[in-house]
Amino acid sequence: MSLADLTLDHWRSFDLRTAQRAAREAADLVGGRVTAVDSVEHLGSPLHRVRIDREGQEFALIPGGPVELGFDVDAWQPTAEQSADYARSLEAGFGLGGDLRAYLAQMLSPRRSVTPATVLMAVEDERLTEIPADTPAELEARGLRMPTSDEWEHACGAGAGTLFRWGDECPLDRIPYGDRTGPHNLLNAFGLHIAYDTYRAELTSEGTAVHGGDGGESVCGGYGTLLAWLPLATANRNPSMVEFVYGPEGEDMCDDFSVRPVLTL
Repeated sequence: MSLADLTLDHWRSFDLRTAQRAAREAADLVGGRVTAVDSVEHLGSPLHRVRIDREGQEFALIPGGPVELGFDVDAWQPTAEQSADYARSLEAGFGLGGDLRAYLAQMLSPRRSVTPATVLMAVEDERLTEIPADTPAELEARGLRMPTSDEWEHACGAGAGTLFRWGDECPLDRIPYGDRTGPHNLLNAFGLHIAYDTYRAELTSEGTAVHGGDGGESVCGGYGTLLAWLPLATANRNPSMVEFVYGPEGEDMCDDFSVRPVLTL
């Protein structure tokens, strides 16, 4: 099987030796070297994590589709604590009416079937050095590209259909900013440091979503605890942040946004 045909289902079925062989093949294709291959428990079964160094930058191997992305709002049942926290946000003037599901439907991408390609994705996002419109050319000069929104969401969730990459709940006794013990600090199932800081705002090749954070808007604005965590949700597309980033106010603020470079295999 070629790496281009590698799917998440295939990846789950591999033993560690087969994963190591795939890692070496991927490293050879991009002129890099394998720095780590390990396995973690994810969704009840082992999932391999591969790191490859290329020119001093680390990438993780992200197997392709078909996969299900987005969040099924209708099937999700909020906890009593989540509903109560959202009610307090409403009292403070935030949210969209009395229904938490309706709010999530506005903020999250819908459930859908997609077939992303197998890629190498940077373990860490990096600050933009050019305005969003010029970023693709800057990356292309390095042999890289921006991810698509589907690729970002797939890489973040690693097959999990939960609200966050670690599950449907988040700590409600603290906001994520400044919290060094919360689940957002851990690497995800593919080994990415992703959806870890609400002050980050990761852009993709599509101007329809901002991922992994909202530039700190929810935290600074006092939206409430659940809504402060929501920018880290896997399927969150931050529509209000999209308007800012791609509007006139965002043109001179490229260093406030970031991108997670991709190597196509």
